[in-house]
Amino acid sequence: MSPAAPLRRSITLRQWQHEALQAFLHHRAANFLAVACPGAGKTTFALTAARHWLKGDRLPLVVVAPTRHLKAQWAQAAERFGFHLEPDWDASTGDIPSDMHGIVVTYAQCASAARTLFTLSRGGIVILDEVHHAGGDLTWGEGVAEAFAEANTRLLLSGTPFRSDDAPIPFVRYTLGDHGDAVSDYEYDYGEALVDGGVVRPVFFPRFDGHMEWVGADGSMKEASFSDDIASEDRGARLRTALDADGQWLPTVLVKADEKLRQIRKQQPDAGGLVIAMDQEHARACAALLERWTGEAPAIALSDDPKASDVIEAYARSDQSWVVAVRMISEGVDIPRLRVAVHATTTVTSLFFRQAVGRIARWTPGLTSQKAYFYVPDDPRLRHHAQNIALQRRHSIDKRIEKEAQRETALDDLNRAVQIEEQPSLFQALSSTALGGEETPPPADDGIDPHEDIVIAAEDLAGLPIDLPPPPKLPGRDVDAKAALGGLRAKHARKKDLRNWNADRVLELVRATGMEHPMVNAELNKRSGIGRVAEADETQLRRRLQAADDWLESLRGVR
Repeated sequence: MSPAAPLRRSITLRQWQHEALQAFLHHRAANFLAVACPGAGKTTFALTAARHWLKGDRLPLVVVAPTRHLKAQWAQAAERFGFHLEPDWDASTGDIPSDMHGIVVTYAQCASAARTLFTLSRGGIVILDEVHHAGGDLTWGEGVAEAFAEANTRLLLSGTPFRSDDAPIPFVRYTLGDHGDAVSDYEYDYGEALVDGGVVRPVFFPRFDGHMEWVGADGSMKEASFSDDIASEDRGARLRTALDADGQWLPTVLVKADEKLRQIRKQQPDAGGLVIAMDQEHARACAALLERWTGEAPAIALSDDPKASDVIEAYARSDQSWVVAVRMISEGVDIPRLRVAVHATTTVTSLFFRQAVGRIARWTPGLTSQKAYFYVPDDPRLRHHAQNIALQRRHSIDKRIEKEAQRETALDDLNRAVQIEEQPSLFQALSSTALGGEETPPPADDGIDPHEDIVIAAEDLAGLPIDLPPPPKLPGRDVDAKAALGGLRAKHARKKDLRNWNADRVLELVRATGMEHPMVNAELNKRSGIGRVAEADETQLRRRLQAADDWLESLRGVR
C-alpha cells in the first residue's frame, strides 16, 4: 500500500470554472444554478465550491446523483478533494457515519427518504447533479423539495439547458413563475468550450438516410425515407424500422462507425466506441452484429442489471473497442477515451441527444487531434438537434473571430480549422417483415454540416491556480482528511469491503455456533462496542472484524 499523498491545498481551474466559483462565492441566495456543457468539468467546479463553502469546519455535504453508478463516481471524485462521502447510505442506515463528511444519494432515494434527508442536510450544503432529473418525475421533485428545504446552500448543476415545457424543478428560478424559462446563475455552453480549447472535442455528425418499409398499425404497408415528409404518428415506426437489427441500415452504420474507430485507434490505441441501444434485446442484437463484424465481443451495460456499473468501470479502465448500453451512459459517466458513438435508440429528445453527445466530447490532455463522431439516423428531429449544436458552435466561433480580429487575420483562423472529413458511403437495400422492409441508398450525403470547416481546433490553455481551504474535520475517530488520498483506496470502498467481510464472518459464526443471525450480530456489536454496522466508522468495523476472528479462533480451540 503506497503512502497517502499530501492533502491538496490548491487546484488549477479552467477559466469558466474560476468565473463560476467567484459567482458562487458572491451569490447571496441559497440556490445557485450552474449550467455547463457535458465534459466541461462541473464536478471539479462543484467540489472546489464545496471546499470553499465548508471552510474546514461546516458539515454536512450531501450530493444527489441521477444513478447508482454516478453515486460511486462522485464519491471517488470527492476523495481527490479531501472529502469522504458514503455512496452506500440508505434510509435504514440512519445518521451519517462519524468518519464521513457526507453522503451521496439518488433522486429516487430523495423521494423515499425525504424526511430522513431533511434532518441530515439541515444547515449543510447540497450538490444536485443534473438537477433537471428532479423535474422529470413528480415524486422525485417533491422528495427533493422536502429533503433539502432546510439546507443552507443548494448548488444545482446541469449539463443541458432545460426548457419551460418541462415540469418545474425545485429550487430553480423561472422568468415567469413555474412556467417560464429557467434562469441560470452561470452558464457555459458547448460553443464557448470548443473555442476555449482543451475543454471539449469538436464533434461531427455523419447522418445516414435510407428507404424504410414497414407495416403500419392499421395493417397497411408504408414506406419512406428520412427525407420524406410523413405524418407525425409514422415517424417513430420509420426510425424503429431503420434501427431493426434484422435489416441492413443498422449493420451498415455499425460497420462504418467501426471503420472510423479503427482509424482513430491507429493514433489512440485505447479509443472506444459507444452504441446507445433501444432496450435489452436490441442491445444484445447490436452487440452480436458488432462481434460478427469485428471478431470481438463488446461490453454490454443494461440499466436494470445490478452489475452494470461494474461493466462500465471495467470498460473505462480497459482498451476494449466497443460498449453497448441502454441509457446507462447517457449522462454523467466519464469515459474520456470514447471517440465514436452510434445513436441506435428511438429516444429523440433534445435533452437526451445533448447528453449523449457529451459522452464523446470529453477532452483528453496530451492528444493532438481529438475529433469525435456521432453516427445518427437522418431523422428530422435528430437532424434538428445536430444543427442546433452546430449553430451554437458557429455563434461562439464568430464571437472569437470578432474578438481577435485586430490581432489575427481570417486566414490565420482558417489555418487552425478542423477540415471536413471524406463523406461516408450509405447503405444498401434491406428486406424484413412487420417493421422491416427494403432500403435503397438516397443521394450521397454524409450529413456533415457544410460549415464545419470553420470549427476552431481545440488547443491546451493554461488554467488559473487558486488556493483551497482545508476540508472539514470529521467528528469521529478518523479525523485525518488526508487518510484515503493518493494511492490509498477510497474510504467508502474500504468500508464496503469491511462490511462485506463482517457479513462473511457472521455466516461462519452462525454455522460454528448454531446461533441465529440476529444473535450473532448483537454479540459482535457488544464485543466491539458499536451500535449498528451501517453507522460504524472504519475503526469500529475493523474492531468488529477482529472480534469475530477472535471468537472464531476461540471456537477452533475448543474443538
